[in-house]
Amino acid sequence: MLYYLLYPLHTTFSFFNVFRYITFRTIYACLTAFLICFLLGPWVIRKLRDLQIGQYIQEDGPEHHHIKAGTPTMGGTLIVFAVVLSTLLWANLGNPYIWIILLVTVSFGLIGFADDYLMLIKKRNMGLSARQKFLLQLVAALLAGTLFYCCADFDTRLALPFFKNITPDLGWGYIFFAALVIVGTSNAVNLTDGLDGLAIGPVIVVSVTYMIFAYVTGHVKIADYLQISYVAGSGEASVFCGVLAGAGLGFLWFNAYPAQIFMGDVGSLSLGAAIGTLAVVTKQEIMLILVGGLFVMEALSVIFQVGFFKISKGRRIFRMAPLHHHFELKGWPEPKVIVRFWIISIALALLSISTLKLR
Repeated sequence: MLYYLLYPLHTTFSFFNVFRYITFRTIYACLTAFLICFLLGPWVIRKLRDLQIGQYIQEDGPEHHHIKAGTPTMGGTLIVFAVVLSTLLWANLGNPYIWIILLVTVSFGLIGFADDYLMLIKKRNMGLSARQKFLLQLVAALLAGTLFYCCADFDTRLALPFFKNITPDLGWGYIFFAALVIVGTSNAVNLTDGLDGLAIGPVIVVSVTYMIFAYVTGHVKIADYLQISYVAGSGEASVFCGVLAGAGLGFLWFNAYPAQIFMGDVGSLSLGAAIGTLAVVTKQEIMLILVGGLFVMEALSVIFQVGFFKISKGRRIFRMAPLHHHFELKGWPEPKVIVRFWIISIALALLSISTLKLR
């Protein structure tokens, strides 16, 4: 919005020429999202307390988590609000990728909101059923995949890390592949959101990583130099990445241990879906396995635990899944689990960025 309002003034006042630069708008989009979360956070926490929207702790979870019962949740509504408003203010709204990313973020946010609403306000034990939640996610993700497929300049070839000449073309099958990436990432982030600040920290790290990916992918000369797929217009997604990182930092101020607020499904599902969509926009879908390796580890720990439990008739691989609970039950203090998982996320992000020149 500000791009259209202020950039045309550069013919009269040269200062406004800065609005044409993605880097400038990314920085201020990040700061805007941070300030929205930081300034509105206390009011949102009070409002959620007044409405008695508190965290429900499952009986089979770690025993010391029961002290967190009643902590305000659904804080993801603040994150989504900050993300949408900041993006509308600073992004080039003529870019179709921005609208697809916003569509996915809001759609998954609404699915998470419905789940939280039914469980916390209507007092249904489990909110939406797993089937209902998955079907709604699948519909939203398939719609996003179709919109990508319909974009005139979008390439349906798959970029494989380390192999510059191997780019299989998925054709219309890319729609289903994109949906798989979006839904998978959304649920992986949701599973990671189990400790104070555990999910939002890696979300910030992954957002900054994809900010770099988006910028180089959307810059024809840099993309050619790095021998990666060039996607015209994808550079604008850097602004959204900045917004995601800024909103995450603002929310982390209140979500850090001991948390004053939790994001709930409305936050974790929407943030995960946004990251998955960014991976599709930047043609770094496979690299997401490494960039978001922490989310992958958490999701796989649940899959392996459930699968092994069924085939072995009651035996377990981990003391509890997702993986962060396993380390808690081994005696690691919660802050230690959180910070060490953040360190792993940062290391994986740095490794991922290094692969840009490994072709």
